[in-house]
Amino acid sequence: MEQHNAGRTPVTVIGLGLMGQALAGAFLRNGHPTTVWNRTAAKAEQLVKQGATLAGSVSDAVAASPLVVICVSDYDAVHGLLDPLGEVLDGRVLVNLTSGTSAQARETAEWAAGRGIDYLDGAILALPAGIDAGDEAVIYSGPRPTFERHEPTLRSLASGTMHLGDDPGLASLHDVAVLTMMWSILNGFLHGAALVGTAGVPATAFTPLVKMLIGTVTGWLDGYAQQIEEGTYPGFDSTLDTHVDAMEHVIHESESLGVNAELPRFVKALADRAVAAGQGGDGYTVLIEQFRKP
Repeated sequence: MEQHNAGRTPVTVIGLGLMGQALAGAFLRNGHPTTVWNRTAAKAEQLVKQGATLAGSVSDAVAASPLVVICVSDYDAVHGLLDPLGEVLDGRVLVNLTSGTSAQARETAEWAAGRGIDYLDGAILALPAGIDAGDEAVIYSGPRPTFERHEPTLRSLASGTMHLGDDPGLASLHDVAVLTMMWSILNGFLHGAALVGTAGVPATAFTPLVKMLIGTVTGWLDGYAQQIEEGTYPGFDSTLDTHVDAMEHVIHESESLGVNAELPRFVKALADRAVAAGQGGDGYTVLIEQFRKP
């Protein structure tokens, strides 16, 4: 694949797991001269055929480009690769797309600042196939001027490219927040599919109803978010007491059908605590106070 690189920022990608390969491929498709490195060099073979340059070492990879993107297994691996490099990192912009916590992101930003490295932390809200399809989202945090300077290049990776703020921990924090939401939706779907499955209803037949209801719940979110910001939880549509009654129905139905009831029991346990605190007449969003507690 020929690189159409006139005026395109050279980029280095360190780490060629499935996601790293997808990232490097996206830069190549968008005409960026792309250098790659991976501990197992064989993972670069297809990218080299597409026009990438395989560096012989991490140091050579960093030296090849002003913009260095790293996507490896964890932050320990990031530091294991980059800490020994010394001055070769001077003047580079480091974009860390490795998954981790907000504390790790902030600590790495401090490490970078101490070495004169411009640093952006990021999180990829997609599978590798999403990068290839061009319908993904990548979020970033760190100094806005650094992001804006390289935003055109970073947009090669994602149609949904967002900068969340100067705090370098914000991308990782949003990432884990989105993950807990994703698992809640998926676990609810799986539990529901298990329930209707006891009556011989296929999951494929259950799915259209679930998608419709997800759309309905999505419509509630703006109003719920406003309630959270205001700290008021009106029960004008349904009180928490009413929800608790429905939760008991879900638990009873699950147990009577031989379906695991741990998920609805956990949700009800949170609601019961709020009711015990005198909040049964409030709306469902009052449960934010339970999630805020250690």
